[in-house]
Amino acid sequence: MNQPNRHRHRSKKPKGRELDGWLIVDKPSGIGSTDVVNKVKRAFDAQKAGHGGTLDPLATGLLPVAFGAATKTVPYVMDGTKTYHFTLKFGEARDTDDADGAVIATSGVRPTDAQIEAALPAFRGDIMQVPPIYSAIKIAGERAYDLARDGQVVEMAARPARVDRFDLIGRPDADTAIFHVESGKGVYMRSLARDVAKAVGSVGHITALRRLRVGPFRMEHAIPLDSLLGTGDTPPPSPDLLLPVTTALADIPALAVTAEEAARLYQGQAISLVDLMGRVPREADPEGGLLRAMAGERLLGLCRLESGWMQPERLIQLEPGQQPGDVA
Repeated sequence: MNQPNRHRHRSKKPKGRELDGWLIVDKPSGIGSTDVVNKVKRAFDAQKAGHGGTLDPLATGLLPVAFGAATKTVPYVMDGTKTYHFTLKFGEARDTDDADGAVIATSGVRPTDAQIEAALPAFRGDIMQVPPIYSAIKIAGERAYDLARDGQVVEMAARPARVDRFDLIGRPDADTAIFHVESGKGVYMRSLARDVAKAVGSVGHITALRRLRVGPFRMEHAIPLDSLLGTGDTPPPSPDLLLPVTTALADIPALAVTAEEAARLYQGQAISLVDLMGRVPREADPEGGLLRAMAGERLLGLCRLESGWMQPERLIQLEPGQQPGDVA
């Protein structure tokens, strides 16, 4: 019997450049987040890329794209505060809850500014929100938007959401209202628009949505997509456009640790908060909050505070010969 060729399935080196860092894209309307990632990945000739939070095709604004090692920090970016401006049009409900969908209901009611303002407090703080049926949430293993496109009746369960700010900032005319929102992870602006319209006795949908912030990333970091995509004859964009991997963690409170404490963390050991008395940042949540463990200016990794202990959660791999407490 012939022996299998042990070398036949040797993994191939990924194509492209090894790039690590964050590219902050100003996404135009009419293109999906995954398509943006694919385009900039090709433009930079990068091996690995992903995004830090989906934007609907209709939406514009800040889309963080992670290259290489930055993809490991995506969950922490997605947990960060997001800021949006959206325009709500009263009088028409759409099946997608935005202007890309089909009209499913109409109303002649147009609320006053005072009526809108009176409705907003119910949508601030910790709320329960029903996501749009056209969303990526899985139901029995299938994406909700796939079921909706197949004509199936999609029942979406309400889920917890956190809205820190929800303000009326403009009223161009009786049909439209513009809002500013600051929210946590997984809050759907389309659902907020739909539900506010219902709360004032009308129906409505989003006609414009722009994201202005994701965690530590702001619009001043963003680069228009078109300026990143050259022709086939132009060289790839410069890696100098990328922000460092650690930029994604800038909003997480930092804690200075000693060389001995660093070594303990790298051994997987928790450190008592009693031993860290006076050093834990005031803004850190003692029950479930994250900290950046720092040795001087060097990031060691992320730790979580739980039940009086600081537990190592995701540590940065050391270079050969480097000690946990070494300062870079």
